[in-house]
Amino acid sequence: MELSDYEIITQRSDLERLAKQLMREEVVAVDTEADSFYHYFDKVCLVQIATRDGCWLVDPIALGGAAELEPLGPVFSSPKVKVLFHAAEYDIYVLKRDCGFEFTNLFDTMVSAQLLGYPAIGLSALVEKHFGVSLPKDEQRSDWSRRPLTEKQLRYAASDVHYLIQLAETLEGELRRAGRFEWAMNDFETLCGRRWPDREFDELGYLRITGARALDPVALAVLRELYLLRDQRSREIDRPPFKVLGNRTLLEIAREKISDLDSLAEIKGITDLILKRLGKDMVAAVKKGLRKPHGPIPRLDTAVRRRMDRPTEKRLAALKEWRGPRAQSLALDPGVLCPNAALEAIAWASPATADEMKSIVELKGWFVREFGEEIVGVLATHAESAAAAEAAEGDATAEGQNGEARPDGSPRRSRRRSGRSRRSARAKRAARQGTTKSSS
Repeated sequence: MELSDYEIITQRSDLERLAKQLMREEVVAVDTEADSFYHYFDKVCLVQIATRDGCWLVDPIALGGAAELEPLGPVFSSPKVKVLFHAAEYDIYVLKRDCGFEFTNLFDTMVSAQLLGYPAIGLSALVEKHFGVSLPKDEQRSDWSRRPLTEKQLRYAASDVHYLIQLAETLEGELRRAGRFEWAMNDFETLCGRRWPDREFDELGYLRITGARALDPVALAVLRELYLLRDQRSREIDRPPFKVLGNRTLLEIAREKISDLDSLAEIKGITDLILKRLGKDMVAAVKKGLRKPHGPIPRLDTAVRRRMDRPTEKRLAALKEWRGPRAQSLALDPGVLCPNAALEAIAWASPATADEMKSIVELKGWFVREFGEEIVGVLATHAESAAAAEAAEGDATAEGQNGEARPDGSPRRSRRRSGRSRRSARAKRAARQGTTKSSS
């Protein structure tokens, strides 16, 4: 099958026919193209599907929208059809979001490559390594929502699934030989069950702009109004906010508190077209911010990282000392073996048994099964070393307080007295001197 051997699906009847055919397949390769780089409300614009014998490019825009992809739902949810993706996370996210699909029998070639310790895990790199083929790369930033799609776009889209079945078979064999197939299956099951929150506008997003927190209260209020204006305009014209006005442009206007059209025209990033369509609204937004300075900066809704106490820090250091050589012995990236967040969770929990590690939500099931006992051993060894060091420190302190032994074994008085002892001795001398003077 050549890259040009594909069928474009634009009719509901053809899609239903394809779905019935796919339900009879053991394995199906899938990819998607979306338009998040070009639109505020991004959507699935193309679904590429390949079997061992054919390739189809399903056009949801021509079909009438992502909801019309509904016949494919049973294919993705069937436990009998293995569905292949490369870097499945985003594809599954948009297909769940736009179509309500569920996934059961998943295989991800990128995750597999990570678990096998490949230094380059992109689809192009893997296809070139295993099949000696260079995939086209010049359509990565295409606007997939525009119609008609060009021949170059269609060939590029087809290439993303053309080699995926062969690649998955190769990587699955390597995973089995390495004893890591179950690791991959655990990760695939987790991905199938993942849920994402609904998209919501972040009203405090202006505080995440680099340099925002360094602004004075008036400038920060101006930045907030410009940020809200940009989002409103982005929704109206269905364009990504960064394509309406860049963050640096917003920050410079806010910092300089520019409130007239002539001065706005001199700001980098403000074109004549922007000035014509949005200039007056920008001036109004700036003036609104000038009238009411920003109050106390609210805390952003992000995970608050707990500050570690000294024992937890030491446990984390011991775990990192274990992870580095262990990852190297497995030819794995340390972050694939156990990410920092997972190591920190272990350090906080300080589990005494491998079973206790099962309740640490940051840990993957395969990691607990394969390395739980090792981790418990590392923590136990660290605890013993810490206890021994603490005992030795206590003995040294006691020895320093009680004095060194004389040659005959009797203790020698310490030459250094505590501050309290010295103060007591001075008080006694002063008292004696005072008594002598009085009596004389």
